[in-house]
Amino acid sequence: MWLVDQLAEQHIKAALEKGEPSQLPGEGKPLQLDDDSHVPPELRAGYRLLKDAGFLPPELELRREAIEVNDLLRQLDPADPHYQDQHRRLKVLELRLQQAGMRTDFLHGDYAAALQQRFNQE
Repeated sequence: MWLVDQLAEQHIKAALEKGEPSQLPGEGKPLQLDDDSHVPPELRAGYRLLKDAGFLPPELELRREAIEVNDLLRQLDPADPHYQDQHRRLKVLELRLQQAGMRTDFLHGDYAAALQQRFNQE
């Protein structure tokens, strides 16, 4: 057991001995646990701490950033001087995602644009 897990267990045992966690909301109900079976056991506690603090693994952070840049590009006019910079940035992010083994189909979904065009015609 890792140090973080040991410390957590000690705090839980101490609280149980004092009777602190009784009659809490959800008591007696099953926990909703995240599936971390793909994470090596020695990294699970660290990943859990990072996730709870709002940090993402590098691949997911790249994906989030790519989505943000893609959304920004959809709002910018292609004649805008910043458009080309953001377009290059998106291409670099897409390449990095592909190198990490992630699909980038989500960046090329033109379905929403086709729907918007169809609604504008009516």
